[in-house]
Amino acid sequence: METTAPLIDPFARAITYLRVSVTDRCDFRCVYCMSENMTFLPKKELLTLEELDRMCSTFIRLGVEKLRITGGEPLVRRDIMTFFQAMTRHLDSGALKELTLTTNGSQLAKFAAPLHAAGVRRVNVSLDTLDDRKFADITRWGRLTQVLEGIDAAQDAGLRVKINAVALKGVNEDELFTLQEWCAKRDMDLTFIEVMPMGDLGNEDRLDQYWSLKDLRARLAERFSLIDLAERTGGPARYVQLQETGQKIGFITPLTHNFCESCNRVRLTCTGELYMCLGQEDMADLRAPLRASGEDAPLEEAIRAAIRLKPKGHDFDYSRQTVDGQVSRHMSHTGG
Repeated sequence: METTAPLIDPFARAITYLRVSVTDRCDFRCVYCMSENMTFLPKKELLTLEELDRMCSTFIRLGVEKLRITGGEPLVRRDIMTFFQAMTRHLDSGALKELTLTTNGSQLAKFAAPLHAAGVRRVNVSLDTLDDRKFADITRWGRLTQVLEGIDAAQDAGLRVKINAVALKGVNEDELFTLQEWCAKRDMDLTFIEVMPMGDLGNEDRLDQYWSLKDLRARLAERFSLIDLAERTGGPARYVQLQETGQKIGFITPLTHNFCESCNRVRLTCTGELYMCLGQEDMADLRAPLRASGEDAPLEEAIRAAIRLKPKGHDFDYSRQTVDGQVSRHMSHTGG
């Protein structure tokens, strides 16, 4: 039947991974993600939790097997656990293989156990430094101790934690091995992410912050033997194993290595816009067909039409010391 045919893009890639931003709000103001005085979206523009359920359920019916909840900070959305609990039915049926989220960790002390009860087994925690002062500078509003307590709670609840650290030149370069050793001791994987040219952040100059992961990897190789791993976790990371410790380190390099050829994911914003590529401005409005009809057929067709427009890749490039392919929206709107 047409209604249950899988989502295949023009380059024969099956779309099985949906990242969903449930809010543009956050309790931090990280310098590479938001301006300090953000203007957030009016509530009426956001998909309700019921609409998010219907939207995600439609994608799952069309073959999406992995759902990652993002923001903003997803756990600051009021009553967000009702949405996670609603998604549990798709895990129970086997249609959804994994339900997970990316978080800044600030609310994990409160939500780790309920998340595990809802079927979440892995969380990614964004953490760029273990230094209190630097953490306050990067997040503007955050407290490191709160995040560390959240990570404790997540591990106590049985959640597998992966740390995502943005590589920031002149900021956390000196913590490369501190972060690596800390994650190894706690049996947490670690992924480094190249800073991306997202949003108009005022006076911050992204070129000054850009630390190539090629350089970061070379520094790791001075101390460890790096074994390239073939495994993928559904996202864009490429992994190595440190032979001496067995630890897994990931690299997300949108700027020095184009990982688009195997892209199986799309991003849904909190307002129902579907971005087929993080690095392109093209998007499809799914909120309109969702709200226009109680029937799912128009929404399904809008999703299929959007997937037919998915590009082959993006074009971020810092190599010429200019930010080509820069996109104007904030990461907090699109979802990390």
